[in-house]
Formats: sequence, structure tokens, C-alpha cells
Amino acid sequence: MDYDRILIRYGEISTKGRNRNQFVEKLRKSVRIALAPFPKIKVEASRDRMYVLLNGENGQEIIEKLQTIFGIQSFSPAIKVEREIEALKQAALKLVTSRYSQGQTFKVTTKRSDKTFELDTDESNHTFGAHLLKNIPGITVNVKNPDIELRIEVRKEAVYLSCETIHGAGGLPVGSSGKAMLMLSGGIDSPVAGYMAMKRGLEIEAVHFFSPPFTSERSKEKVIDLSKKLAEIYGKMTLHIVPFTNIQQAIREQIPENYSMTSTRRMMLRITDKIREKHEGLAIITGESLGQVASQTLESMYAINEVTNTPLIRPLITMDKIDIMKIANEIDTLEISNRPFEDCCTIFVPSSPKTKPKREKVEHYESFFDFEPMIDEAVQKTETLVIKPVSKNLTELNELF
Repeated sequence: MDYDRILIRYGEISTKGRNRNQFVEKLRKSVRIALAPFPKIKVEASRDRMYVLLNGENGQEIIEKLQTIFGIQSFSPAIKVEREIEALKQAALKLVTSRYSQGQTFKVTTKRSDKTFELDTDESNHTFGAHLLKNIPGITVNVKNPDIELRIEVRKEAVYLSCETIHGAGGLPVGSSGKAMLMLSGGIDSPVAGYMAMKRGLEIEAVHFFSPPFTSERSKEKVIDLSKKLAEIYGKMTLHIVPFTNIQQAIREQIPENYSMTSTRRMMLRITDKIREKHEGLAIITGESLGQVASQTLESMYAINEVTNTPLIRPLITMDKIDIMKIANEIDTLEISNRPFEDCCTIFVPSSPKTKPKREKVEHYESFFDFEPMIDEAVQKTETLVIKPVSKNLTELNELF
């Protein structure tokens, strides 16, 4: 039996109060962006549910897209039926028959959002269950572990029937929690951190530090490709590419080698903070994981954080590398990150970086050189790109932004 719509259930949005409509609108926009390649679909949203009307489009392809959208708890391919008992019996029989194989079991689960419907929950389960038992030879009831579960959702405007519940990505709609800057290197961790931040509703813009000729154009392409992957979630990704060569050379000349990594991270954070302020972001996201490298010890973070009061979000801080790599593989960034092209975080790495740097010492070393004009110049010369995912219908996306 052909479904004519997909019923979307909200996740955490359902716990929101007066501002729920704002979250619903963000989710509706995310759904429209994800389904831009399907021009015939129509998206209808209410306070409690959202519907994608298929209008002849490929339902399976749309299901695959919906599984990646943050803010969706679950969804079901469904048919809409008028609130009339006989029409519902016929539709239920046709739907279950289309999925039934000899010897399978079933159960009926009714949810009445509208209590004015003539059958209560138990009466509905019994009425439609009895009709299926009478008209499908060999089918039996199993309320604990059925092969087929007929879900009946009674709402004011109609009744919706479905036989499949598909888990969504969860989280909050992208953009519902504000904007933050992602410090995006070419490594494995930072794209995963960006993905996890987006799952909590953050709209992100990426900041990448580029140091030609020490880093090649291939390393820049690598970061652009990572941005394209993240752009698939929201339809676009703003990428700020910061010229960092002069500052890295100054650090190499002015700062003792074992403190150069600490100072490099401090300069990156100062620049990212200025870009954040310029583009009205509210936080900075990093891919740091505690103890993974020398700059990611608590002592290092304490020495580096001192340059800003802006909230720093570290989604991966307590995660093991193997878990981070698993997510990177799932979101299809792992292979890109493993390309053998160095970024500016991996060049000029000291042989013995300080794992427990002193804040007072790094401040002392930096005090002998005025980095501020170089930082301002780097911000001024930053190249900003708007990255669109290759797989999207760009005409449709341009209309959405």
C-alpha cells in the first residue's frame, strides 16, 4: 500500500513552553532544506506534529533524509483517513494486508489526541483488531512482540494509520540554540565536535587557520570538503579562512620552543573570538579531548583559556579517540580527515611541548612582542566562504536563505 505522507514526532521540542513554536519553525526549515531535492513535497507543521505530504515523490529516499535531521524523535510513513469507522476498517485492513506474511503476528496501538472521537482507546484497539483477525487468514495477536504494529493516531482533523516507527536523530533543530564559531582543523576531532554542537541546536560557522607556504592548497581543500559534509545538515556552512603564516613565524622567533604550541593556541583563540564578535556568535567550539595531546591537558587549557571570557564548548572533552572516530565514520568525515595533508596545527610542532604550561610564563614570553597588530591584520584579511553541499538542489536552497 502506498503511503501518502510521513508523520514526524518531535523530541525535546515537546518539552518547550511558550517558545515551542519557534523551535517548530526551526525544524520545519531544516526539513525543507533537507528535502529540497523533492520539489513536489509539502511540509505542514503544527504545535504537536509535522507532516511531509509526499505528492508522488520517492518515500524511501525522503525517509533516509529525515533520519539525519536534528529535532526529530521519530517518524512514520502514514496514510490519512477520514474519521469514520468503516473507512478506517477498510484502510487498516488494506495497510496491514500489504505488509503481512503468512504466520506473522500483530497488535493495534491507538493514541487519541482528540478525546471526542466516538471510540475510546480500548474500544478502538478491539474494533480494528477484531476486523483484522476476521479478514486476514492465519494472522494472530501478540501484544508484547508483534511482527506488525498498527498505530492509529486520532487527531481533530483526521485519523492517521501507520505500521512502522523509524527513530530520528534526536537533539534540537539547528539554529534553535544560537550561533557559535567552530575551530575547524583538518583533523578527525573538530568536524565531530561541530556535528555534536549542531545536534544541540547550534548554528555554526567554521574558522580555519591557513599558513601558506607551510600548509598546501590541498589542506585547504580538505577543510572545504569537511565543511561540505557539515553543510549537509543545515544546507550551508560559512567558513572563515584565516591567514596565519606571519603569526606562526613570529611565535617561532619570539616564544621558547616548548611554549610555542601554547602560544599558538592562544593566538588562534584570540582571533576566533574577534571573528565571533564580528559575526555575532555567542560561543566558541573546539574538538579538544582531555589528555589527547599536549595542548589538551587541564593545565594547557587553563593557560590558553585566559585570553577570552567567551564560553568555550568542548563536546568531545571526555570521549575516547575510538568513539570519536566511530562518529566521524558515521558522518562520513573520517576519510577526508585522514588525507595526508598537514594543517597549521601540525607544522612547527616542538619536539617536547609543555604538557603543564604555566599561564604566568606564557604571558611573560608574549609580553616582549606586540601580537595585537598582527592579530587585527589576520582578522581583516580573513577569507569568508559560504559552502553549499554538493548533493543539494542549490536553486531550492538559495530560496530558503
